[in-house]
Amino acid sequence: MYYALFILLFLALLCMILFHCRRKKIICRVCCMDKCRKCLLLSELARPFGYTYHCRRGFFSSTQDAWQKTAGYTWLYDYMASRFQMVIDTLPVYFDYQGKTWLIEFWKGQYGISTGAEIGIYHADRLLTKAEYKTALFHAVEDEEMLPCTLRLCNMTEECVQNSDRHWWLTAFLPGRFSKPSDLYLTVSLCFPDGEMRDAFYGGLRDTGCTVEDLTVQGLCVSFTYHLSNEEDFGILTRLRRRRSQRLNRIFCKLYLWVTRPFKCTEDRILYLYYYFPTAFRKLLRLHRFHRRLHKKNGSTPPKYCRKEKFL
Repeated sequence: MYYALFILLFLALLCMILFHCRRKKIICRVCCMDKCRKCLLLSELARPFGYTYHCRRGFFSSTQDAWQKTAGYTWLYDYMASRFQMVIDTLPVYFDYQGKTWLIEFWKGQYGISTGAEIGIYHADRLLTKAEYKTALFHAVEDEEMLPCTLRLCNMTEECVQNSDRHWWLTAFLPGRFSKPSDLYLTVSLCFPDGEMRDAFYGGLRDTGCTVEDLTVQGLCVSFTYHLSNEEDFGILTRLRRRRSQRLNRIFCKLYLWVTRPFKCTEDRILYLYYYFPTAFRKLLRLHRFHRRLHKKNGSTPPKYCRKEKFL
C-alpha cells in the first residue's frame, strides 16, 4: 500500500514538473515573437471562426466573409443567447424599404469572457407583418447592400473601443473584460444610400421608443447612443438564466486572467492560451455558438474547424 502511494506521489510530482517546464517553454515561445508576427498569427487562427484580430486596439471583430453570414438572423438567436452564456441587451429596428422588411439590430453585453457589441444588417425576402417579425428568418445583406457603420462601446469607467467599416455585421469583442450590459454605452452611426432608406430606418428607430433628442441626423447618416437595458422585457426564467450565466462569465473571466497572468498584453494572453489550452482558445472564439445548431437544422455546414469542438 505504501509502495502504491509512493508511486502516485512520484507521478504527481513528475506531472507538476512537466507542466511547469511546458509552461516555461510556452512563455519563452510567446516572448520571442515580435508584435507583428503575433497579430498575423492571431488573425490566421481566428479566421476559421469568422473573426479577425485588431492588434493596435486589442479586440476581435467579424470578417465580411464570415461563415455566420449564411445563417442569417432569427429572433430565436436572442431568446437562446443566455443559454450559451451570452448576456446581452438587444435593440432590433424593423422598417420597410423597396418591397422588403429590413432589420438592423444592435447588441451590447457580455459574450462569455468577452465584452462586446454588434451591428447586424438583414432583410427578409418580402414585406412582413409585425406578427411575423419573431418567426421570420432574415438574410444577411449582399455585398452591394452593406452600409458604412461605426460603433463605439464604452463602460462606466469610460474605457472605450471603436470600430468602423462598410459591413453587414460590424462587431468588437474585448477578451478578458467583464461588464454588466446595463453599464455599457453603445454609440452607433449608420450611413444610408438614399433619403428613403434613412427616413424608413429613422421611423423604425422612433418606434422602438427613441426620442428625437436621442437621435442625430446629418445628411444620410443617423447616429444615436444605446444605453438602456431591456432585461425587464424577459420572463422570470430567462432573467434567472441570464444571472446564472453572468456569474459563470465572471468566474471564467477571472480564470482566464489568472491562467494567462504571466502576460499583460491581450495578444500575448491569447497566444499563451492557444499554446497552453487549445480547447479553451477555441471556446474563447465561439462567440455565436447557437449558429452551429441552426446549421444542423437547415442542412448547411459551417467550416470544419468550427464543427469539431463541443460546446461548453
